[in-house]
Formats: sequence, structure tokens, C-alpha cells
Amino acid sequence: MRFPTLILALGASVLIAAGCARDKEPAQNAVTAAETALNQIRPQAQQFAPEHLKTVEDELATMKENLAREEYRAVLDDAKTFNADVTALNDAVVSKQTQIAAATHEWEELSQEVPKSLQEIEAQIGNMKGKKAESAKTELESMKAMWQEAAAAFTAGDAAAATDKGRAVQEKAKAAREQLGMTPA
Repeated sequence: MRFPTLILALGASVLIAAGCARDKEPAQNAVTAAETALNQIRPQAQQFAPEHLKTVEDELATMKENLAREEYRAVLDDAKTFNADVTALNDAVVSKQTQIAAATHEWEELSQEVPKSLQEIEAQIGNMKGKKAESAKTELESMKAMWQEAAAAFTAGDAAAATDKGRAVQEKAKAAREQLGMTPA
């Protein structure tokens, strides 16, 4: 009775070992594919989604640790999650790039309209006198300073912040034009 139990246990061990060996190559391939996929997107992800990149890099490190410990099933299971997370990382990068492109396009329009509007306001104020003129000059200087901040943000590579500040100046300029009795730009 003892001998069949021993043979059964040995047979189970052999089957488990064969199963593990069968998973070794797919696990190695999964890690290699994961490294390749991450290396392809890493440069853009470092720039546009660094926090998300860190999470995916940690997942890859875990997969490598499991491979080193010969936990091939865990590697294969982690590969599924990793692939979904690399896809999400790529989507985040594309989304950020799209946002930057849209902000850049809007900035280009603002950079044509706002300085022209500020010059027109300045010309109108030049024809005025008294407290209303002084108040308008103060507001104009505030708008010019905000515009310079917006331009500096764009030059520094932050198109979204530049566009936000540029929109704020645009709105202030519209309000100033109305207060000065000017036609809308």
C-alpha cells in the first residue's frame, strides 16, 4: 500500500515539474516581449506620463523576479495585466500629446489675436484722460503682464498653462474693450 502511494507522489512531482518546464519558455518570451513593448514607449512615457510609467516598470520588475524564482505561472498571469497596462500607458501618452497639440494650436490663434487687441486698447486709452484713463492703464498693464507670463509658459514648453493664461487675458481684453466702448475684436 505504501509503494503505490510513493509512486503516485513521484508521478505527481514529475507532472508538476513537466508543467513548470512547459511554462518556462512562454514565461521567458513574455518577459522579453514585455521589455520590448516597454522600451518602445519609454521615451515618450518619460515625458508625458512618468507616474504611469513607474507603475508599469514596477510590474516588469515583478515579472523578472518571478522568472528568476522560476514562478513561471505567475509571470504568465502578470503578463496579461502588464499588456493591458502598457496599452493604458500608450493611451495616456497619446492623450497628453493630443492635449498639447490642441493647446499649441489654440496658442497660435491667441498669439495673433491678443497682442493686437492689447495694442488697440492701448491706442484707445491714449485718447482718454482722467481717472477712467488711469484705471484703464492699470488694467492694461495687468493684462500685458499676464500675457508675458503666458508667453513665458509657452516658451518653457507648457502650452496648456500658456493657453489658460492667454484665454484669461483674452477675456479681460474683451471686457476692457466693452468698458471703453470699443467694438468687439
